[in-house]
Amino acid sequence: MQFEILDLRHFSASSLRPVLDEESRLWSDRLCWDYRTSADLLLQYLDSRVLPGYVAVENGRIAGYVFCVYEEHKAIIGDVFSLSDASAEVESQLLRHLIELLRHSPGIDRIECQLLLHPHGLHADVFREAGFKLFRRLFMELDLPKFKGPLSRPALPKGVVLSSWRENDFHPTGYLIADAYSGHLDSFINDQYRSVAGSLRFLHNIVRFPGCGLFDPPSSRTLTRAADGALAGMLLCSRVREDIGHVTQVCVAKDQRRLGLGACLIEECAENLRGRGFRGLTLTVTEENTNAVELYRRVGFTEKHSFDAMVWDRSWR
Repeated sequence: MQFEILDLRHFSASSLRPVLDEESRLWSDRLCWDYRTSADLLLQYLDSRVLPGYVAVENGRIAGYVFCVYEEHKAIIGDVFSLSDASAEVESQLLRHLIELLRHSPGIDRIECQLLLHPHGLHADVFREAGFKLFRRLFMELDLPKFKGPLSRPALPKGVVLSSWRENDFHPTGYLIADAYSGHLDSFINDQYRSVAGSLRFLHNIVRFPGCGLFDPPSSRTLTRAADGALAGMLLCSRVREDIGHVTQVCVAKDQRRLGLGACLIEECAENLRGRGFRGLTLTVTEENTNAVELYRRVGFTEKHSFDAMVWDRSWR
């Protein structure tokens, strides 16, 4: 090994800038995603010298980095990246160091990681060796200029009203997510979905924090039951590039499924974005969630990229 692994907190934001600039270019080329806002947020945390992680130094220059964030009992590995001309083992060694740290950290009982930028299987051996369970996820894209919309859309169920997102939908959406994902595979991958409090934290990160694009209320949708005001379904969309939208969440209440509501939400979002000059709409989905994958394909989404989600839990030992 021709490089050193050092504590991320010893490095300034400016010293990581060349690595983040190259990473931003790759996000744009591979996923049509403007990563600069996320990179700027990361640089702010780096300057505060509180972000846990590691840096690889090779031949006197920073060749890569990895970081994580803590959330109560768990840690989330946020990213790992190395320069294209760095040693092939840089990312693997960075991950091994961080996983070793987290697995031996008091109070950390769970580790989650989704490496959206990295192709499926790239670091699978590192995570499997450490006892993680892996799930393949798909990055899918809808070409909006070619999207023709539904030939015939079934009528909404009686008493269900379609609306654009409003701020007072925030808390009802938290309850809907927790209920809709109860027992679902995705709640195993992301434990925020298992409770209302966790779902509200997830919503905060999507709606009020520009870490996953900029939330776009005009293309986000809710389906509300007029009788009791409860949500029957919802879709959240963010702008990840000036002309690209990304579905950050879509779910339908358990007692309202198989009525065409999921397709309605997606098509309404797509039509809104197309009318505003957007060129693409993307989303991610767990491959094992076959019903959702089939729905997206029927609407017109195609697979552009696949990546891995990884989970480790101390209780499995």
